[in-house]
Amino acid sequence: MRGMRSTWPWTGILTALTAAVALAQQAAPSAPDLVLVNGHVLTVDRAFSVAEAVAVTGERVTVVGSSAAVRALAGPKTRVVDLRGRTLIPGLMDNHLHGAGGGPGVDLSRARSLADVETALAARVRATPDGGLVVSNSDWHEAQLREQRLPLRDDLDRVAPRHPVVLVRGGHEYILNSAALTRWKIDASTPEPAGGRITRYDDGRLNGELVDTAKAMVTLPPPPAQSREARLKAKAAEFARLHAVGLTSVRLPGISIDDFRLLQEMRQAGTLTMHVNALLRPGGNAQAVAAALDGSGLKQDDGDHWLRVGGVKLAVDGGFEGGLMREPYEKPWDEGGAFKGLQTQSRESFDATVTALNARGWRVATHAVGDAAIDLVLDVYERANAQRSIVERRWSIEHAFIGRPDHLPRMRALGLALSVQSHLYLAGPSLVRYWGPARAALTTPVKTYLDAGLPVSSGTDAPVVPYPPLWTLYHFVTRDTITGGVLGADQRISREQALRIATNGNAWLTFEEREKGAIEVGRLADLVVLSDDPMTCPEPRLRDMAVLMTVAGGRVVHDALR
Repeated sequence: MRGMRSTWPWTGILTALTAAVALAQQAAPSAPDLVLVNGHVLTVDRAFSVAEAVAVTGERVTVVGSSAAVRALAGPKTRVVDLRGRTLIPGLMDNHLHGAGGGPGVDLSRARSLADVETALAARVRATPDGGLVVSNSDWHEAQLREQRLPLRDDLDRVAPRHPVVLVRGGHEYILNSAALTRWKIDASTPEPAGGRITRYDDGRLNGELVDTAKAMVTLPPPPAQSREARLKAKAAEFARLHAVGLTSVRLPGISIDDFRLLQEMRQAGTLTMHVNALLRPGGNAQAVAAALDGSGLKQDDGDHWLRVGGVKLAVDGGFEGGLMREPYEKPWDEGGAFKGLQTQSRESFDATVTALNARGWRVATHAVGDAAIDLVLDVYERANAQRSIVERRWSIEHAFIGRPDHLPRMRALGLALSVQSHLYLAGPSLVRYWGPARAALTTPVKTYLDAGLPVSSGTDAPVVPYPPLWTLYHFVTRDTITGGVLGADQRISREQALRIATNGNAWLTFEEREKGAIEVGRLADLVVLSDDPMTCPEPRLRDMAVLMTVAGGRVVHDALR
């Protein structure tokens, strides 16, 4: 007992000391996990201020300031990165990215001539038994080819007289050879479906091109079944490719509910490294869309900054070859100058679907390329707004290629977001042929939209357009194209504007302007280290500079600095 009594004072002292240490630890900030010093930090905040260093703790930026002040915070476990004068910018975002690559099939992404296309197809034909189907990937466009035209039926027949061939061109078009036309019983007497085209050579023969809803006449086999584990690994690998070009956030424009569940698995397992805002796209009429969403149990804005339900994707017209226009196309094909593009959904169906979504509180994002398509979207959005206001809900028009002056006040009145992409960079020469030089030069009038005070965000529409976001930055600053020179020089924007729409603009689009889009204390630590300064480098370096490190939510997800 006496011994025990003698320990009581020491016990009290130790208890007091322990409490004091705990209180001191609580009061003192913990050492950051990552600090980046000796950099040229473009914060892209409201003042576009420049700093030297950044500290990151957990998922967020905790200090922005001088190198000396930030370095002094480092603890024994802090990773210290000496940027050696390199530029640090906020994580880049893509507002409309389907995927990194064009899916399975013969890879035509590297083809630069019709001969290259034929060589790639011939190799697959030789490895395929007679009568076996040959399908391409979708990650290519005729503007990348020296001849600046599509490979059509006769071209494909030379390579594959006995194999059905289907070239998948972007998301709006198939090109078939004779064997494929025969397989699916498509001939000169086949009627064109509403919202689709079956195009012809000048002599009236089918040239193999099926546009938009006409694609439904061809049923391609599904890709080989993958296990859930294989799908998860493939998605993680895809995000790694996107991180390597500086992307930390993507908005997926129209995924299935099952694909969203796959992303939820990654989020729950802690393997989701990309911030994802997902637009859902259930198929069918208004009743089918509403039933699918109601049955999913998902609601608008469910999730967190790693994975969130962003809304629902709809569409009213075609792509490059089918955008719905007020005036006829430059190339009328066989319609005597009357072809004005394709309306892929009737006004009544579109109106009913938008009405049903608005009543349920969903945000709507609608694909509209041509000026007449934008007319249609604005008409229906205005009707929806009269029933339930959409003004503060950041509904969007996706693409908005041909915006006219009379569109601008209507867009502003509805509080719409303009989700624009760099299609012209790839497809410029084709758009000149389809629409003529004036409309091609107007395509994606970013300066006009910004000057009108409209909120603009940027992206690629990959794999329709290559996914590197620095290419988009370069195109909007220069209006240069891969093979067609500069188009629409009057629509050039400044480097600061281009960087803002890739960061601030995308954050605003998804209601995350206080979370992302700038390097500021309290925001998510989404950061990119570049080899050059995008504000001062020669213009070609905007496109070609190296991405040396990417940090998403405080996690280093790409590292070429080591």
